[in-house]
This record gives sequence, structure tokens and C-alpha cells, in this order.
Amino acid sequence: MNFLNPFLLLGALGIALPILAHLFNQQQVRKTDWAAMQFLNHNVKVRSRQIKLRDVLLLILRCLALLLLVFALARPSWRDDVASWIPGEPRSGVVIGIDASYSMEHGSDGATRFDRALDQVRVISDHIQPGDPVSVILLGGKDKVLINNMAFDRDRFTSLLQEAKAVPAGLDLDRVPKRLKELADNMEAPKKEIYFITDTQEQDWRNTSARFQESLADLRNDAEVFMIPLPGTSENLAVTELNLVSGVLRKGGTARYQATVKNFGTSPAANVEVQCRVEGVQIDSKIIPTISPGASESVSLFVPFHNAGATRITAEITGDLLPTDNVRRVVAVVRDRVSILCVDGSNGDAGRLITSALLARSDGKQDEDYVVRSTSWLSLPTEPLEETDVVILADVPELTQQQLERLSRHIREGNGLVWFAGENVKATVWNERMAASPTPLLPAKLGPPVDSRTKVGAGQPLSPDMPDHSVCLPLLSLPEDLFTETRFLTRLDVQPNPSSFPILSLTGSGAPILLEHSLGRGHVFQFTTSADTSYNNMALTPVFPMLMQQIITYLAGREFEQPRVVGDSLSLTYVEQPDASDAVFDTPSEETITVPVQEHRGQFVAMLENAKEAGFYEAKVSVQAPGMPVAVNVDPTESNIASLAAADLNTNLEGLDITLAHSEAELAAAIESSRTGRSSWRQFMIAGIILLLLESLLADRLRSRKQKRSKQAAATPESHPTAQDA
Repeated sequence: MNFLNPFLLLGALGIALPILAHLFNQQQVRKTDWAAMQFLNHNVKVRSRQIKLRDVLLLILRCLALLLLVFALARPSWRDDVASWIPGEPRSGVVIGIDASYSMEHGSDGATRFDRALDQVRVISDHIQPGDPVSVILLGGKDKVLINNMAFDRDRFTSLLQEAKAVPAGLDLDRVPKRLKELADNMEAPKKEIYFITDTQEQDWRNTSARFQESLADLRNDAEVFMIPLPGTSENLAVTELNLVSGVLRKGGTARYQATVKNFGTSPAANVEVQCRVEGVQIDSKIIPTISPGASESVSLFVPFHNAGATRITAEITGDLLPTDNVRRVVAVVRDRVSILCVDGSNGDAGRLITSALLARSDGKQDEDYVVRSTSWLSLPTEPLEETDVVILADVPELTQQQLERLSRHIREGNGLVWFAGENVKATVWNERMAASPTPLLPAKLGPPVDSRTKVGAGQPLSPDMPDHSVCLPLLSLPEDLFTETRFLTRLDVQPNPSSFPILSLTGSGAPILLEHSLGRGHVFQFTTSADTSYNNMALTPVFPMLMQQIITYLAGREFEQPRVVGDSLSLTYVEQPDASDAVFDTPSEETITVPVQEHRGQFVAMLENAKEAGFYEAKVSVQAPGMPVAVNVDPTESNIASLAAADLNTNLEGLDITLAHSEAELAAAIESSRTGRSSWRQFMIAGIILLLLESLLADRLRSRKQKRSKQAAATPESHPTAQDA
């Protein structure tokens, strides 16, 4: 026998109260002798025996009722083989965890994995007694507690369950046992049952972490744990990438985007059509003849820009059983024209080589809306930066504090900067003047020049290993020997800032050659080497024009062009403190969310935590202001929907004493066999209440008789004198 609230058994000491009251009432009896009592002695002795017997009966009823109520409040439970003569009910607290990651949406309408999971929940609910505590949590993304420790009511439970739906996010399997344990610990029940319904994705369950195994074993110590796997076919196609490869985002121009489709299934996919839409209108389409199992194929999509402003672009496939990952979104901020200012601090070679690289075109044509101007660093104060999209500083010795502040403000407003080292750069002056700003202009602190030549006197080559950055996309198509031929003799020894990101490095040493960081709404690229041939031969190779043009394409964009993933934070950065104290984000489902503007690292930012939907959000500095779209996509790692085989799952969970139910019949049978205990608190409570009612009725009856006898006794003294006179 177990008690849910054993400390309440101390309430049984209250049985002393009616006993003490009974003894106290006996001590209060007062005897009064008078002559007429001699005629009543015989009758009183007979009646007193009856009264004492009834008082003892009342005392027993009161004590027994009190004991039963205390017993009921202590919530006793029994095993079926113990005290089988005591009535009881198979009661349990139930926690249900449903995998709500978007892989659960795989399948046709009405037959998705998530729909099958809800069917399993209904089977579980058929075995829940009214009043039993129940909790339901949707596991995926940030998790959502749908029902929290609710006394089970079938109609309300069914109504709340209708709100359950999968989310466009993945599942953090390591966090699942902890979340289920939290709900179970907040529940009071003589026995607890935890159910976890999932599609057991192979990528998660094949090699579960030691942390997960330990947490799952710990969960089993507190409750009976059931796992309901919902395996399904692994066939799935997903658009995993959509990137700008070439072209400048300007009105009248055309940009080339690259869409990548991956086949996560085990069968080849044939004739996969990829459609490109701009503001919802299809403008291009490509057919991928075949995608082998586990392979990815890419197609080029050409997007013409007829108007300036923010443009929504999507790449989409159809005819797949998991529609959530069939679309990829980006935003392009198209300009009327792109203006580049090259500030040369050398003898003119650096500026000439940079200008040639930026204007290099395969067709040899000039572009009137793509302007590259070159000037000396002494003329920089007179240049109108407000008309410039990207500023390039090549071997500039120094800038005054006022010039640095002006340039920094220009970058924060959403423009770009490319900085090159060189022989004329005064590193000490740059560092001193940048240190005066809360956020340095450059991604790294400058150090002395370092000789990068090898033992044979040749420069170190550029490493072909590059991060997943859009600037590197054109370089990935180059043969590896071009990187080997790109040699660096000298570079600056730099100390990257924590917020910086290395893009290009040297083979062997890994020393950074190109770094990047964001500054307000803009970005800064820093080369630790020069743009001319004094430090390297980069300007003489095909790497340089491809790299520079891609950097300009990247910098000519805006902060909103960088797509986010569901679960990321969306930020809106202000150059100065705004007039409005709140920013506004409109979600893809047309919900409006107000976010306060806060100061962070010397700038003002409005941040929307946890983007819960996939689609185009719209960020506004105020309710009345025009919006800027932000693309939010799903994480393609969740697109691998292959389920772990049943035998492998059994092996993975071996020794954890967890019940696996692969069908509704197995689940129902497992629940029935696990309900080996009975809770009798309700029966004890009913019995206690019945005894209290009986005691109340009996006491009321005795009180009525006592009052009747008291009236008769009051009339007796008046009758005796009359008899004596007669």
C-alpha cells in the first residue's frame, strides 16, 4: 500500500477530538437531589443505559468517519494482489508528449504521421479516468504545453486536442526527457504514466547521446514510460538552398540564383520541376531530369529586376508528400543604381587593379547603372558618401577621427566597406582611433606585417577550404589549382574581434586573409593583404575579379536579404534612437507583434525572439511606417524523414525498461497490463461522508428525544403536590 500524501495521515490524530469531547461532557454532569427523584430512580437507571449505548455509538461513528476522511485525503493505492477485498479504481496521472516537428507532416491529407499520432492519443484517452491529471506537450521548436495538469474531462480534452498541429521546426531529442519529467514532477498522482509518440527519425535515433540515455533512464524511475513509434516511408524531396550567385541587385539588371534540391529518399526522383517566383509571379522554371537517392542537384534561375525596392523571391517544387520543405525564400533589395568609391592610398596601382576587377565583364560592355569611381585618400573628405553604396579603402595610411565616425555612420545605415592592407597603412594609428568607438570599424585589430613565404621562398597558397558564405559561391566552381597558384608573400598579423567571421585563409597556417563582420545595418570586409602585387599575386588571377564582384553584390544588399531559419531571432537595427519606442513585425499568418526598441552595443535594436513560422515576415519601425520583408525558411536537416527500423530501435532502448507499442492494439494491451494498482481514495471519501450523514441523523434523532423528555420532566414537579393534597 502506498500513500500519495502520507503526511496527511497525521490528521488521524484528530480522532482524539470527539473522544475528548465525549469525556468532557461526562464530567459536566451535575447531580441535584430532591424529594420527587425517588419516584424516578428506577426509570432513570434503565434509560441511562440506553443513552450511554447511543453516545458510544455516536462516538464510534464520528471517529470512524474522521479516520476514513483522513485516509481518503492521504490518497491510498493498492496493488491488485494486496487487499483485493477493498474496492478501488485503476487511476494514473498521464503525460503525453507528441513529436510535432515538421517531419510528422509527411503523408497525404488525413494520413500524415501527425494525424496517426493524434489517433494514438485518443487510444490513450480511452484509458484515462475522469478527474485523473493529464498533460499534453507538443515537442518541436520551442515546445508547446497544450494541456497542463488538467483534471481529465473528455469533452474538454477533445476540444483542446483539436488545437494541436505540427510546427515548421526540428526536434531536439536530448531535451525531450527533461521536458516530460518537468510535467510529471508537477503532477500529483498515485501512479504516473508517460507516453512519447514520435516518428523515430533515423538521424536522431541511430546514435542517441549518453545524455539522452541517462535522462530516459531517470525518467523511468518516476513513471511508467511508453514509446509509440510511427514509422513511415523515407521518400522526400526538399529545396535546401536558394542563393544569389552572380549579378548586381539593381533596377533593369538580372541576377542568377542557384536553387538546390536534395533527394532524401531511397528511390531516384525523375523530372523534378523547380519554379522561381518573384512576388508570387512565376518568372522562370527548370527541370532536373534525375536526382539519385541521397544526392543533391542544382539549377540556375534567372531573375530580372524591373522595379527598385524589396523583392520576394521563392524557389519551389510540387508533388511531394512533405510540403513544408518544398519552398525556399530570399529577399532582394533592388537599387536604382550601384555606386562604388575606391579610395587609393598607394601610388595608384591598387585602385587601378580594383577598378579593373570590378568592371571586368565577359561581354566587354559598360553598365551605366554600375558606377566605379576612384579617388585619392586625401580627397575622401570631399566625397559625397550618401551617394555611394560601397566604399573601398586600399592601402590608406590613416583616417582622422572625424572621417572614421562619418564612415562608420555610413556603414551603419546599410552600406558596405572593403578594406585592404598595404605598405602605407599605419596600423598603430588605425588601432588607436578605432579603439575610441564602442564598436570597431574593422573586424580585426591590426598588427605588424608577417612574412608568409615558404622555405623555398614562394608565397603561401590560398586555402580551397571555404565556409558556407555567399561570397565564396563563385569560387567553389574554380579548379583547385587556381587556389594553389594564388600566392601570398606578406600579410598583416591581426587579432580578430569576437564578432568577426573568417572567410578566406592560407593553406597550412590557417592565417586569415579575408574577414567580415556586421556594423549596424551594413557589413565590413577586411583583407589582411594588399590589393596590388606588392604582397601577393591575387590581382593577377581569376580569383580576384570573381571575389570582388561577389563582395560588391553582397554589400550592395541590405540586412533583410539574409534569410533566417525558423527559431531564429529577427532584428531591426536603427542608426539613431527612433521616435517610436516599439517596432512592429507582421507574421506570415498576418499576426502583428509589437517589439520594444532597446539599446545594445551602442546601437538601437528591436528583436523578435523565435520566429515560429516559415514565410515572409514584414518588419516596420512603427505601425504606420512601410515594411521590409524578411525571409524565414525551415531547417533542411529535418527533411531526412527516414525512420529507424523496429529491431534497431529495440536494440537502442535495450535495458531501459521502456514499453514499446507499435500499434493501437499493442498500446491498449500495454496500458491494461500496466494498470496493476488501484486507488481507493474515492471509496474511502464516500464511506466517510456516509458515516458522517448517519452520525448526523442519529444525533439529530437523539437530540429530538432528549428535548421531548426535558419537556416531560419539566411538567412532573407540578403534578406531585396535587396528588399529596388529594
